[in-house]
Amino acid sequence: MKNEFEKVYQFRISLLGIKPPIWRRIQVPEIYTFWDLHVAIQNAMGWRDDHLHEFEVIDPSDGEKVRIGIPSKDYMDDVVPDWECKVCNFFSEKNSKANYIYDFGDKWKHSITLEKILAKDKDTTYPKCIDGKRACPPEDFGGIWRYKEFLIAIQNPKHPQHEELLQWVGRRFDPEHFDVKEVVFIDPDNHRRKLLR
Repeated sequence: MKNEFEKVYQFRISLLGIKPPIWRRIQVPEIYTFWDLHVAIQNAMGWRDDHLHEFEVIDPSDGEKVRIGIPSKDYMDDVVPDWECKVCNFFSEKNSKANYIYDFGDKWKHSITLEKILAKDKDTTYPKCIDGKRACPPEDFGGIWRYKEFLIAIQNPKHPQHEELLQWVGRRFDPEHFDVKEVVFIDPDNHRRKLLR
């Protein structure tokens, strides 16, 4: 059962290559699989889970780097299935770092750092986002360099692509906006079942 755990892992997830930084601090149950962690990261960052992903982490049993994600015929055929690997079997104070790549086209690379392991608070619902900064880039945007061009265009009403890009995102976009109260976590088991249909 997902409720049967004693410890909570606190992670900082930072999107690499963008300044000022875009990051989130989340707390997840120790029994989470990497699939569960993936869904929590998607929810906290603001991604929609429309693309493939993978984690790169050191396996403490042999010191080798392992790739954890969703194996497929076209991508990542040597990847370990993320629903088979528990976070607590890889992360520790000595093995506190990993990378998370989302969308192999745009290649959004995130650093993951285990900040601490805490006792579960019986009055708290997990996962939980406790902090963060700045809005997540729009989905399917072309990666870091295209996002930087997008920010220049939307901040300058005279830019030739200003209106087109604002229409494309479908709303006013504030790159500085993040409110922890707006983060909604979905059930990773139900999400996986929907994807498998």
